[in-house]
Amino acid sequence: MTTFTPRVTLIGFGEVGSILAQALSAQGACVTAYDQHITPAMAATAERCGCTLTEQLPAALADAELIFSVVTAANTLAVATQCAPLLRAGQYFFDLNSAAPHTKRAAAAAIEQASDACYVEVAVMAPVPPKRLQTPLLLGGPAAAEGGARLQPLGFNARIHSDRIGEASAIKMCRSVMIKGLEALTVECLHAARRYGVERPVLDSLHASFPSLGWDERLPHYLISRVAEHGQRRAEEMGEVVKTLQDVGVEPHQSRATVLSQQGLVDAMKAQNIRYSQLEPFVWQQALEAIYGKL
Repeated sequence: MTTFTPRVTLIGFGEVGSILAQALSAQGACVTAYDQHITPAMAATAERCGCTLTEQLPAALADAELIFSVVTAANTLAVATQCAPLLRAGQYFFDLNSAAPHTKRAAAAAIEQASDACYVEVAVMAPVPPKRLQTPLLLGGPAAAEGGARLQPLGFNARIHSDRIGEASAIKMCRSVMIKGLEALTVECLHAARRYGVERPVLDSLHASFPSLGWDERLPHYLISRVAEHGQRRAEEMGEVVKTLQDVGVEPHQSRATVLSQQGLVDAMKAQNIRYSQLEPFVWQQALEAIYGKL
């Protein structure tokens, strides 16, 4: 438990925002959350963890010391631009969104030009659940050291990477080429193998080639479940990955395909009116048959 009561505002109250609200409230922080579209489920979550939930951005930012932007990748710059004229000196704006280095630099410029608040780039290097505040974070920008010092008492697992904005996000985006690409490849590989009735030999072969990864156990279920649960967000993130690669002259052939694969599963679920909760407990064979039907 912290020995002080920091005033924290979360911009966005989706999965990550609600996890942070619960964890920070438990650490003794006074938490306010802003979301444009508050649902009954959001309101119930906020009430359980003692978080004030509002649709009024100026009110959410007015007394905050630490501000965490946890929206979708596509909204990264828009949120920073919207917040910028409402910020003041002494406030720290932590941008946790999965966005391209260029997008992060544009967000930082928007805040620096409109206020004296400190912008801190944050790259989230693993899924927030289940580690929550212990999820590894890389910090970047001129205010990274000061921002990191304010996160440490709250229990964050944050490490300063660079005083230059963009480098931490470049690490995150390049990693996503592999991680989100592997998820997309697994869906495509095992969907086809299932249609041909050869998924067991395919998985046995993958396990023989990479015995430490768990292809014969939970890995296929985990990788495909991540797309089913978070494909929309992942597709947006991979759109930022495409920009990241293009900005340094790398042709993003695979990353463009990953966008289509991640979004494709989400669209197929919508077409069948299937929610992720209906697929739990998640078994990839059953899930793909529910989404795409049997051959």
